[in-house]
Amino acid sequence: MSWQEFLQLEKKKAYYQSLADFLEAEKKSAKEIYPSEALYFNALQLTPLENVKVVILGQDPYHGEGQAHGLSFSVPDGVKVPPSLRNIYKELSTSIDGFEIPQSGNLTHWAEQGVLLLNSVLTVEKASAGSHAKKGWETFTDNVIKHLNDTQSELIFLLWGSYAHKKGAFIDTNKHTVLKSTHPSPLSAYRGFFGCDHFKLANEKLIALGKNKINW
Repeated sequence: MSWQEFLQLEKKKAYYQSLADFLEAEKKSAKEIYPSEALYFNALQLTPLENVKVVILGQDPYHGEGQAHGLSFSVPDGVKVPPSLRNIYKELSTSIDGFEIPQSGNLTHWAEQGVLLLNSVLTVEKASAGSHAKKGWETFTDNVIKHLNDTQSELIFLLWGSYAHKKGAFIDTNKHTVLKSTHPSPLSAYRGFFGCDHFKLANEKLIALGKNKINW
């Protein structure tokens, strides 16, 4: 089943119809929603189901203007690199030989190599962090993870922070590799994210599986 088929099935479910009604009401009240509707499912569009190798779970989209584009931790070219992503780059620079910290925070090139950059909640109101939590997106993205767990094998899940740990509770660790650490935010990166070596470990696992490593 492709992501497109998966989406069609989910959109028929009662929880999703309630979510769609909520989003429609938000738009009608002239609230600014991020990202744009065309980018809600950007992570799925850029990383087809059969291409997924690594999954990185985020929480909800950035709520600043021009930041969110449907990929967890990523921002479009020309947008200032956010603090958590700066710390991700810092960890990469110490973990991956030859990695040079880029000027851009756009992680589209990861997605195109098979890294599913999935937020738990896919929309947010401008300047209001967490405003679309508990409206139905969590059920949708739980179902994405369950679908990955059930239909794929030998995926690598990178779960950063307690929220992501809980979100990934039903991943079958006999089928998949799960790497956990604290969140890369400035509040917690020094408590276990720095030095976790997740990017290096993920690439070593991919090579062991006979797959192409990720060019981070």
